[in-house]
Amino acid sequence: MATAPTRVPVKKTYKLYIGGAFPRSEGGHYLVVKDHKGAFVANVCRATRKDFRGAMVAARKAQAPWAARSAFNRGQILYRMAEMLEGRAAVFERLLAELHGYSASEAQAEVGAAVDRLVYYAGWCDKVTQVFGNTNPVASQHFNFSFIEPTGVVAAVAPKTAPLLGLVSVMAPLISIGNAAIVMVTPDNAVVAIELAEALATSDLPGGVVNLLTALWEDVGSYVSGHMDLDAFFGVGLSSEEQKAIQVSAAESVKRTKFVDDASPAEWRQESRQSPYWILPFTETKTAWHPMGS
Repeated sequence: MATAPTRVPVKKTYKLYIGGAFPRSEGGHYLVVKDHKGAFVANVCRATRKDFRGAMVAARKAQAPWAARSAFNRGQILYRMAEMLEGRAAVFERLLAELHGYSASEAQAEVGAAVDRLVYYAGWCDKVTQVFGNTNPVASQHFNFSFIEPTGVVAAVAPKTAPLLGLVSVMAPLISIGNAAIVMVTPDNAVVAIELAEALATSDLPGGVVNLLTALWEDVGSYVSGHMDLDAFFGVGLSSEEQKAIQVSAAESVKRTKFVDDASPAEWRQESRQSPYWILPFTETKTAWHPMGS
């Protein structure tokens, strides 16, 4: 009796996420991902400066139409993103346990918190302008209104800890107000990030609003902060030297910069790691004057 041939499992290829598609790195180089025990998991793309330029083009193209949507509609889409993440909860719980050494309860807590964080910022989409905008008293016969608008395209560095929740915590406040985001992820967190990208690609989120690059900071860092078409930079867990270099580079084109410390996975689940004040640094306050009728 013939025996069935031994089946070789098909290893998954983890690529970049740019413009709603999954291209390979322009340079053809890769990074090795290992689990928390040091065992090989996968090869992932090693993003280059050219990959960032491609992401920048995609983000710039997507940003204005995204900002032009009603705030309520953006909230609906973020909520849909939460639905898609909830539907893949078992996948992310397994990855967090196998790759990052989470216990079952820790993995469940992080995935649940990531879903809840998307819902949280979905709720803020149509409230930021109401809360932080204003009708201003002026010494003339005019109505004077201040309102909040997105700053444009924002590059961000995702946390090294909390592979799923940290990434969502950086991404969600940026896009909730109408910005487009280019988020750079460390190799250790690449698998979780690209799995999240697959959930985003099957949600209602337009391509290019979120772009994920698996990259080494030494490959793209200095180029990113100095890119003349970039509007703002959001860094998590960067050293004081890296922050200073970014601020100097960003000053040439007057980019907004914001830096926050990294934290443990448990700390990322705290309410202090979600706030409308994570949205405001990436907004512009516009003022309109309108003459009063007689």
